[in-house]
Amino acid sequence: MHEQRLGGPAQEATGPYTRSRSLPDYRGILAVDAKGFTGHPAIAHEVISRTVPELLETAFARAGLREIWNDRRFPATTGDGYVFGFDPTLMPFVVHPLLLTLQDVLTDYNVLSHAVAPIRLRASLHIGPLPDTGDEFGGNGTPRNDTHRLLDSVPVKAVLASHKESITHVAAILSQRCYEDAVAGGYTGRHPDHFVEVAATVEGKPFAQRAWIYVPQPSGPLYETAPAEGLLGEPAPEGARRPGTDPEPAQAPAPAPAPLPHVSNSAPHGNLNTGTVHGGQSVANHHVAGDHVEGNKAGRVRGFQGDQVRGDKYQGRP
Repeated sequence: MHEQRLGGPAQEATGPYTRSRSLPDYRGILAVDAKGFTGHPAIAHEVISRTVPELLETAFARAGLREIWNDRRFPATTGDGYVFGFDPTLMPFVVHPLLLTLQDVLTDYNVLSHAVAPIRLRASLHIGPLPDTGDEFGGNGTPRNDTHRLLDSVPVKAVLASHKESITHVAAILSQRCYEDAVAGGYTGRHPDHFVEVAATVEGKPFAQRAWIYVPQPSGPLYETAPAEGLLGEPAPEGARRPGTDPEPAQAPAPAPAPLPHVSNSAPHGNLNTGTVHGGQSVANHHVAGDHVEGNKAGRVRGFQGDQVRGDKYQGRP
Protein backbone atom coordinates (compact mmCIF):
# COMPACT_ATOMS: atom_id res chain seq x y z
CA MET A 1 0.00 0.00 0.00
CA HIS A 2 1.44 3.33 -0.96
CA GLU A 3 2.16 5.97 1.64
CA GLN A 4 0.47 9.35 1.75
CA ARG A 5 2.70 12.34 1.13
CA LEU A 6 2.11 13.63 4.68
CA GLY A 7 3.00 10.30 6.21
CA GLY A 8 0.97 7.34 7.40
CA PRO A 9 -0.97 4.75 5.39
CA ALA A 10 -3.36 5.92 2.72
CA GLN A 11 -7.02 5.93 3.67
CA GLU A 12 -9.74 4.62 1.41
CA ALA A 13 -12.08 7.28 0.11
CA THR A 14 -15.10 7.41 2.41
CA GLY A 15 -17.02 10.37 0.99
CA PRO A 16 -20.20 9.97 -1.02
CA TYR A 17 -19.97 9.38 -4.77
CA THR A 18 -16.26 8.50 -4.58
CA ARG A 19 -16.49 4.72 -4.97
CA SER A 20 -19.08 1.95 -4.92
CA ARG A 21 -19.65 0.00 -1.76
CA SER A 22 -22.23 -2.35 -0.24
CA LEU A 23 -25.35 -0.97 1.33
CA PRO A 24 -25.64 -1.33 5.12
CA ASP A 25 -28.09 -3.89 6.39
CA TYR A 26 -31.71 -2.83 6.24
CA ARG A 27 -33.28 -2.16 9.62
CA GLY A 28 -36.73 -1.53 10.91
CA ILE A 29 -36.78 1.60 13.06
CA LEU A 30 -39.23 2.37 15.87
CA ALA A 31 -39.22 5.78 17.54
CA VAL A 32 -41.64 7.08 20.18
CA ASP A 33 -42.15 10.45 21.84
CA ALA A 34 -44.21 11.41 24.87
CA LYS A 35 -46.85 14.05 24.12
CA GLY A 36 -46.52 17.27 26.10
CA PHE A 37 -43.26 16.27 27.76
CA THR A 38 -42.05 19.83 28.35
CA GLY A 39 -45.43 20.75 29.80
CA HIS A 40 -44.90 18.47 32.77
CA PRO A 41 -43.14 19.81 35.86
CA ALA A 42 -39.37 19.39 35.73
CA ILE A 43 -39.46 16.87 38.57
CA ALA A 44 -41.49 14.51 36.33
CA HIS A 45 -39.09 14.58 33.35
CA GLU A 46 -36.69 11.94 34.66
CA VAL A 47 -39.59 9.70 35.66
CA ILE A 48 -41.07 9.90 32.16
CA SER A 49 -37.67 9.34 30.50
CA ARG A 50 -37.16 6.16 32.50
CA THR A 51 -40.76 4.98 32.19
CA VAL A 52 -41.10 5.15 28.37
CA PRO A 53 -38.61 2.31 27.61
CA GLU A 54 -40.06 0.31 30.50
CA LEU A 55 -43.53 0.59 28.99
CA LEU A 56 -42.15 -0.41 25.59
CA GLU A 57 -40.47 -3.48 27.09
CA THR A 58 -43.72 -4.44 28.83
CA ALA A 59 -45.65 -4.08 25.57
CA PHE A 60 -43.21 -6.23 23.59
CA ALA A 61 -43.34 -8.93 26.29
CA ARG A 62 -47.14 -8.85 26.52
CA ALA A 63 -47.42 -9.07 22.72
CA GLY A 64 -45.19 -12.15 22.66
CA LEU A 65 -42.39 -10.24 20.91
CA ARG A 66 -39.75 -10.15 23.62
CA GLU A 67 -37.07 -11.33 21.18
CA ILE A 68 -37.42 -8.07 19.23
CA TRP A 69 -36.77 -6.08 22.39
CA ASN A 70 -33.89 -8.27 23.48
CA ASP A 71 -32.23 -8.04 20.03
CA ARG A 72 -32.77 -4.28 19.49
CA ARG A 73 -29.96 -2.41 17.76
CA PHE A 74 -28.48 1.04 18.51
CA PRO A 75 -31.04 1.83 21.25
CA ALA A 76 -31.07 5.41 22.48
CA THR A 77 -33.15 7.63 24.70
CA THR A 78 -34.21 10.99 23.32
CA GLY A 79 -35.19 12.50 26.66
CA ASP A 80 -38.91 12.44 25.96
CA GLY A 81 -38.79 9.24 23.94
CA TYR A 82 -36.87 6.23 22.73
CA VAL A 83 -35.59 4.82 19.41
CA PHE A 84 -34.03 1.55 18.27
CA GLY A 85 -33.53 -0.64 15.23
CA PHE A 86 -34.65 -4.21 14.67
CA ASP A 87 -34.86 -6.96 12.08
CA PRO A 88 -37.04 -5.49 9.29
CA THR A 89 -38.60 -8.88 8.53
CA LEU A 90 -40.41 -8.52 11.87
CA MET A 91 -41.97 -5.16 10.98
CA PRO A 92 -45.49 -6.65 10.45
CA PHE A 93 -45.53 -7.75 14.11
CA VAL A 94 -44.44 -4.33 15.34
CA VAL A 95 -47.31 -2.75 13.41
CA HIS A 96 -49.67 -5.33 14.88
CA PRO A 97 -50.05 -6.54 17.58
CA LEU A 98 -47.33 -4.38 19.20
CA LEU A 99 -49.00 -0.96 18.69
CA LEU A 100 -52.37 -2.22 19.91
CA THR A 101 -50.72 -3.85 22.92
CA LEU A 102 -48.82 -0.63 23.66
CA GLN A 103 -52.19 1.16 23.72
CA ASP A 104 -53.40 -1.34 26.34
CA VAL A 105 -50.21 -1.03 28.41
CA LEU A 106 -50.50 2.76 28.47
CA THR A 107 -54.16 2.51 29.44
CA ASP A 108 -53.19 0.37 32.42
CA TYR A 109 -50.42 2.78 33.35
CA ASN A 110 -52.50 5.93 33.03
CA VAL A 111 -55.77 4.68 34.48
CA LEU A 112 -55.17 1.70 36.73
CA SER A 113 -51.86 2.74 38.30
CA HIS A 114 -52.97 6.36 38.92
CA ALA A 115 -49.79 7.60 37.29
CA VAL A 116 -48.40 10.91 38.51
CA ALA A 117 -47.66 11.94 34.91
CA PRO A 118 -50.00 10.35 32.30
CA ILE A 119 -48.11 9.26 29.21
CA ARG A 120 -49.47 9.33 25.66
CA LEU A 121 -47.11 8.32 22.86
CA ARG A 122 -46.61 9.18 19.23
CA ALA A 123 -44.85 6.38 17.35
CA SER A 124 -43.19 6.28 13.93
CA LEU A 125 -42.08 3.27 11.91
CA HIS A 126 -39.69 3.20 8.96
CA ILE A 127 -37.42 0.80 7.07
CA GLY A 128 -34.06 1.57 5.50
CA PRO A 129 -30.32 0.83 5.32
CA LEU A 130 -28.44 1.89 8.46
CA PRO A 131 -24.87 1.13 9.57
CA ASP A 132 -24.68 -0.90 12.76
CA THR A 133 -21.21 -0.28 14.18
CA GLY A 134 -22.11 -1.47 17.66
CA ASP A 135 -21.00 1.77 19.32
CA GLU A 136 -22.62 5.10 20.13
CA PHE A 137 -22.33 6.22 16.49
CA GLY A 138 -24.27 3.26 15.06
CA GLY A 139 -27.64 3.64 13.41
CA ASN A 140 -27.07 7.10 11.97
CA GLY A 141 -28.35 7.84 8.48
CA THR A 142 -31.18 9.27 6.44
CA PRO A 143 -33.75 6.55 7.35
CA ARG A 144 -33.30 7.32 11.03
CA ASN A 145 -33.53 11.06 10.43
CA ASP A 146 -36.73 10.54 8.46
CA THR A 147 -38.15 8.40 11.27
CA HIS A 148 -37.77 11.31 13.68
CA ARG A 149 -39.20 13.75 11.13
CA LEU A 150 -42.28 11.54 10.77
CA LEU A 151 -42.58 11.47 14.55
CA ASP A 152 -42.62 15.29 14.62
CA SER A 153 -44.91 15.69 11.62
CA VAL A 154 -48.11 17.70 11.70
CA PRO A 155 -50.64 14.87 11.03
CA VAL A 156 -49.64 12.54 13.86
CA LYS A 157 -49.40 15.42 16.34
CA ALA A 158 -52.82 16.67 15.28
CA VAL A 159 -54.44 13.26 15.70
CA LEU A 160 -53.14 12.71 19.23
CA ALA A 161 -54.08 16.27 20.19
CA SER A 162 -57.64 15.96 18.85
CA HIS A 163 -58.51 12.54 20.30
CA LYS A 164 -59.68 12.07 23.88
CA GLU A 165 -56.75 11.79 26.29
CA SER A 166 -58.65 9.33 28.48
CA ILE A 167 -59.08 6.86 25.59
CA THR A 168 -56.45 7.28 22.85
CA HIS A 169 -52.93 6.82 24.20
CA VAL A 170 -51.08 5.87 20.99
CA ALA A 171 -51.02 7.46 17.54
CA ALA A 172 -48.64 5.95 14.99
CA ILE A 173 -47.34 7.08 11.61
CA LEU A 174 -45.83 4.69 9.06
CA SER A 175 -43.54 5.66 6.22
CA GLN A 176 -44.64 4.86 2.70
CA ARG A 177 -42.02 2.11 2.44
CA CYS A 178 -43.14 0.56 5.72
CA TYR A 179 -46.78 0.67 4.66
CA GLU A 180 -46.13 -0.80 1.21
CA ASP A 181 -43.95 -3.64 2.49
CA ALA A 182 -45.77 -4.63 5.69
CA VAL A 183 -49.40 -3.51 5.27
CA ALA A 184 -50.25 -3.28 1.57
CA GLY A 185 -48.26 -6.47 1.01
CA GLY A 186 -50.71 -8.30 3.28
CA TYR A 187 -48.19 -9.33 5.92
CA THR A 188 -49.70 -7.35 8.82
CA GLY A 189 -52.76 -8.53 10.74
CA ARG A 190 -54.53 -5.24 10.08
CA HIS A 191 -56.54 -4.41 6.97
CA PRO A 192 -55.35 -1.38 4.96
CA ASP A 193 -58.63 0.34 5.84
CA HIS A 194 -57.24 0.84 9.35
CA PHE A 195 -54.67 3.24 7.88
CA VAL A 196 -55.20 6.76 6.57
CA GLU A 197 -52.91 8.35 3.99
CA VAL A 198 -51.50 11.77 4.86
CA ALA A 199 -48.92 14.26 3.71
CA ALA A 200 -46.31 14.29 6.49
CA THR A 201 -44.78 17.73 6.87
CA VAL A 202 -42.82 19.27 9.72
CA GLU A 203 -43.20 22.92 10.64
CA GLY A 204 -40.00 24.83 9.94
CA LYS A 205 -38.27 21.83 8.30
CA PRO A 206 -37.74 21.04 4.59
CA PHE A 207 -39.52 17.71 4.94
CA ALA A 208 -42.55 16.34 3.09
CA GLN A 209 -43.34 12.68 2.54
CA ARG A 210 -46.33 10.46 1.92
CA ALA A 211 -47.14 8.52 5.09
CA TRP A 212 -49.94 6.60 6.82
CA ILE A 213 -51.65 7.22 10.16
CA TYR A 214 -52.73 4.33 12.35
CA VAL A 215 -54.56 4.77 15.67
CA PRO A 216 -55.17 1.49 17.54
CA GLN A 217 -57.95 3.00 19.70
CA PRO A 218 -59.39 6.12 18.04
CA SER A 219 -61.71 8.52 19.85
CA GLY A 220 -62.05 11.22 17.21
CA PRO A 221 -62.17 11.77 13.46
CA LEU A 222 -59.43 10.71 11.08
CA TYR A 223 -59.49 13.00 8.05
CA GLU A 224 -58.33 11.51 4.78
CA THR A 225 -56.53 13.32 2.02
CA ALA A 226 -56.56 12.30 -1.62
CA PRO A 227 -53.93 9.56 -1.91
CA ALA A 228 -52.05 11.05 -4.81
CA GLU A 229 -53.65 13.99 -6.58
CA GLY A 230 -52.41 17.21 -5.07
CA LEU A 231 -50.47 15.36 -2.36
CA LEU A 232 -46.91 16.65 -2.17
CA GLY A 233 -47.31 18.04 -5.67
CA GLU A 234 -47.40 14.62 -7.35
CA PRO A 235 -49.83 13.59 -10.10
CA ALA A 236 -52.47 11.03 -9.31
CA PRO A 237 -51.72 7.54 -10.66
CA GLU A 238 -54.37 5.81 -12.73
CA GLY A 239 -56.99 4.19 -10.52
CA ALA A 240 -55.94 6.09 -7.38
CA ARG A 241 -58.60 6.13 -4.69
CA ARG A 242 -59.13 7.06 -1.10
CA PRO A 243 -58.27 4.28 1.37
CA GLY A 244 -61.29 2.33 2.49
CA THR A 245 -63.46 3.22 -0.48
CA ASP A 246 -64.41 1.31 -3.59
CA PRO A 247 -63.18 2.62 -6.93
CA GLU A 248 -65.84 4.72 -8.61
CA PRO A 249 -67.24 3.10 -11.78
CA ALA A 250 -66.77 4.92 -15.05
CA GLN A 251 -69.80 6.97 -15.97
CA ALA A 252 -70.90 8.36 -19.31
CA PRO A 253 -70.97 12.15 -19.41
CA ALA A 254 -74.40 13.53 -18.52
CA PRO A 255 -76.32 15.25 -21.33
CA ALA A 256 -76.52 19.03 -21.20
CA PRO A 257 -79.70 20.08 -19.33
CA ALA A 258 -82.45 21.73 -21.37
CA PRO A 259 -83.34 25.33 -20.47
CA LEU A 260 -86.09 25.46 -17.87
CA PRO A 261 -89.28 27.50 -18.42
CA HIS A 262 -90.00 30.76 -16.66
CA VAL A 263 -90.82 29.98 -13.01
CA SER A 264 -92.59 32.26 -10.57
CA ASN A 265 -93.23 31.04 -7.03
CA SER A 266 -94.02 32.61 -3.70
CA ALA A 267 -94.34 31.21 -0.22
CA PRO A 268 -95.40 32.89 3.03
CA HIS A 269 -92.45 33.44 5.34
CA GLY A 270 -90.27 31.60 2.82
CA ASN A 271 -88.19 32.26 -0.29
CA LEU A 272 -89.35 34.04 -3.42
CA ASN A 273 -87.71 32.75 -6.58
CA THR A 274 -88.65 34.34 -9.91
CA GLY A 275 -87.12 34.45 -13.34
CA THR A 276 -85.49 31.86 -15.53
CA VAL A 277 -83.21 29.44 -13.71
CA HIS A 278 -80.32 27.69 -15.45
CA GLY A 279 -78.25 25.04 -13.62
CA GLY A 280 -78.10 25.13 -9.83
CA GLN A 281 -79.40 27.78 -7.48
CA SER A 282 -78.50 29.06 -4.01
CA VAL A 283 -81.28 29.23 -1.41
CA ALA A 284 -81.11 30.92 1.97
CA ASN A 285 -83.84 30.86 4.61
CA HIS A 286 -83.18 32.82 7.75
CA HIS A 287 -86.37 31.63 9.46
CA VAL A 288 -85.06 28.10 9.99
CA ALA A 289 -82.83 27.34 12.97
CA GLY A 290 -79.94 24.96 12.70
CA ASP A 291 -76.54 25.02 11.01
CA HIS A 292 -75.39 27.59 8.46
CA VAL A 293 -72.90 26.05 6.05
CA GLU A 294 -70.84 27.83 3.43
CA GLY A 295 -68.20 26.39 1.12
CA ASN A 296 -67.57 22.76 0.42
CA LYS A 297 -68.50 20.39 3.20
CA ALA A 298 -67.65 17.34 1.10
CA GLY A 299 -64.76 15.09 1.97
CA ARG A 300 -64.26 11.79 3.67
CA VAL A 301 -64.32 11.64 7.43
CA ARG A 302 -63.60 8.54 9.41
CA GLY A 303 -64.92 8.39 12.92
CA PHE A 304 -67.65 10.79 14.02
CA GLN A 305 -69.84 12.01 11.13
CA GLY A 306 -72.71 14.44 10.71
CA ASP A 307 -73.82 17.53 12.58
CA GLN A 308 -75.06 17.66 16.11
CA VAL A 309 -77.99 20.09 16.54
CA ARG A 310 -79.13 21.16 19.95
CA GLY A 311 -82.59 22.68 20.55
CA ASP A 312 -85.51 22.88 18.11
CA LYS A 313 -84.22 22.65 14.56
CA TYR A 314 -87.60 23.79 13.23
CA GLN A 315 -87.86 26.89 15.40
CA GLY A 316 -89.28 29.80 13.40
CA ARG A 317 -91.33 27.71 10.99
CA PRO A 318 -95.08 28.43 11.03
